[in-house]
Amino acid sequence: MRLWIKDPLAILASDAARGIVVEGDRIAECVPQSRTPAEAWDAIFDASRHVVLPGLVNAHHHFYQTLTRAHPEGEGKDLIAWLVTMERVWGRVTPETLRIAVRMALIELLLSGCTTTADHHNLFPPGLENAIDIEVDEARRIGMRMTVTRGSMGISEKDGGLQPDSIVQDSDVILADSERVLQQFHDPNPGAMIRVALAPCSPLAVPNRVMRESAKLAEKYDARLHCHLCQSTDEDIYAVETFGMRSVDLLDEAGWLTPRAWVAHGIHFTEDEIRRLGAAGVGVCHLAAADMHFGVGICPARELEAAGAPVGLGVDGSASNDSSNMMEAMRHSLMLQRLRYGHAAISPYDALRWTTEGSARCLGRDDIGRIAPGMQADLALFTLDEPRFSGAQDPIAALALCGAHGADRVMIAGKWRVIAGRPEGVDLGALVAKHKAAARAFA
Repeated sequence: MRLWIKDPLAILASDAARGIVVEGDRIAECVPQSRTPAEAWDAIFDASRHVVLPGLVNAHHHFYQTLTRAHPEGEGKDLIAWLVTMERVWGRVTPETLRIAVRMALIELLLSGCTTTADHHNLFPPGLENAIDIEVDEARRIGMRMTVTRGSMGISEKDGGLQPDSIVQDSDVILADSERVLQQFHDPNPGAMIRVALAPCSPLAVPNRVMRESAKLAEKYDARLHCHLCQSTDEDIYAVETFGMRSVDLLDEAGWLTPRAWVAHGIHFTEDEIRRLGAAGVGVCHLAAADMHFGVGICPARELEAAGAPVGLGVDGSASNDSSNMMEAMRHSLMLQRLRYGHAAISPYDALRWTTEGSARCLGRDDIGRIAPGMQADLALFTLDEPRFSGAQDPIAALALCGAHGADRVMIAGKWRVIAGRPEGVDLGALVAKHKAAARAFA
């Protein structure tokens, strides 16, 4: 079926003033001003009230943390103290509570206009060995694209690390399960709904062998690599004291300076490290809310892009952001980057580009993140009917500047997944009630 999404109020695409035609799971045609589609259409969706964006892409999250939003044990602590405290809380996650946490995170993202997400799952206490299987199952049920990252932590308190022994895994276990989930779930083909990436928590949290062997597995299965990197200055102090080199050097030594890799946060780089990351094509996911939450600094987005590094955006875990909303993440990034570079240096269109095409590049995808013929039909449609938008002169810029937070319609692979602000096939009230009940176990 050919669906003409007709005459949008505005659309973030070239030569598409009269909208786009969706055929199957792809965008078949952009319709220029004063034209009609080149081929016959089967149905029309009147988009005259809607601003049409490419589906938003979230390049970093921790789904299980939705169970511990605004948790009093973590509030008011610096990053390292927060991690030490909260990892003991998260060690109580079970398969049942993980499943409801994943479902809530996916739905919350979807309602904000997000069509593709990555999740960095690095928590494997006893009984949660099949966490990746649960995440994939939930994404498939909802119909959302996901790069699920098989995370890992391998250096516990007994080894001089921060993590409690109960959530750390042996290197052999990590690597064996990494290959299992790659074999079982990873689809490297265009249009894939599920992909797998390998994601040690950081180069400081696992033995070097896990970093090196993960890079080899990623090459073998044509997959991506992901980790946290340089969120705080403490990381490189620890890296030099413990390993005799900085964090970027540890990545380089492990074979991670490659276009297959993207990192989360990426704040405290030297000029030479930015040059090396850009030359290697390593992506960086800017996480404005979490970085503001802990007061750790601001990602040098302009320098990274100038050096050649893809820059994307993410929401980070709900316990350090307390929201899984990509529109909010976009606005946070716009304002924080203006604080660093000045008002004239960063436009709403820069933030929109990071939220769509930039994040897609971080995930190694060239089939999403833009509205153009041949791209996947992943779309987010917003109305400007709320008081906050009244008087807005640029409808697209208004989404960022006026604080849009919920999409009216969301399409993934040519199928409507949100209609009139409600997720299709999901009882939202029942989901919230079930999620709240699950969260009581972590109080």
